[in-house]
Amino acid sequence: MRKDFLTTGFVKLDTLIPFSEVEKLRVLYEDLLNDKKRTEGLRSDLGGEEENKNTVEKITQIMRPSLIESKLSESMTYELALNHAKKLLGDDMELDFDMLINKAPHTNTPTPWHQDAAYWIKMPDKRSVSCWVALDNVHAENGCMWFIPKEDELLKEHRPHTKGGALHCETDTSNAQCITLDAGGCTFHDGFTLHFSRGNTTDGPRRALILNFRPKKMIEFEREQGIEHTGERKVRNNS
Repeated sequence: MRKDFLTTGFVKLDTLIPFSEVEKLRVLYEDLLNDKKRTEGLRSDLGGEEENKNTVEKITQIMRPSLIESKLSESMTYELALNHAKKLLGDDMELDFDMLINKAPHTNTPTPWHQDAAYWIKMPDKRSVSCWVALDNVHAENGCMWFIPKEDELLKEHRPHTKGGALHCETDTSNAQCITLDAGGCTFHDGFTLHFSRGNTTDGPRRALILNFRPKKMIEFEREQGIEHTGERKVRNNS
């Protein structure tokens, strides 16, 4: 896995957690999705802002959910993902932040092509890995991940795809790979790896838990500059 990750910028793990753990996480996940008061200030729609506030959120993002629901970080998922992150990039890797990203049924809103590093400040140590855990069976029709093998650590120019929505960049997608997963499986990807997912056109939800890891010193570097991954979504790093 380490060799493949360092070569392409992403890897797939068929099973990170057992289905019994998936079921526990789903309960916590749904409680957070349905509680707009408790998630206020951490919650947004990656699909963009709507004038009608009664509109269903297309791509619900809740940042740092374990800050308000400690049972999340107490689950085996966080420990197992951290163990893999250390094997991929070194023993100094630690959890920087977590987030929930949900695509509601029949919202059909893609997450555009982007590199996660565009959301982050520049750091002297660029090592990072995000663990994308599927809490539902994911495929092209409900929004599984697509990756383009990483060739370098160059960051493309990013801009918001829609007002208040996710960042995106222009790129050649001819080499993109569709990564399907069963619930409990995951992918690991680098911060400079281009990725995307289609909208959810199915009757069911597409629930994902994402854990981001980077060197402990780089987390301290971020916090010293006030970066806690809870604020406004914007381009922070365009070079």
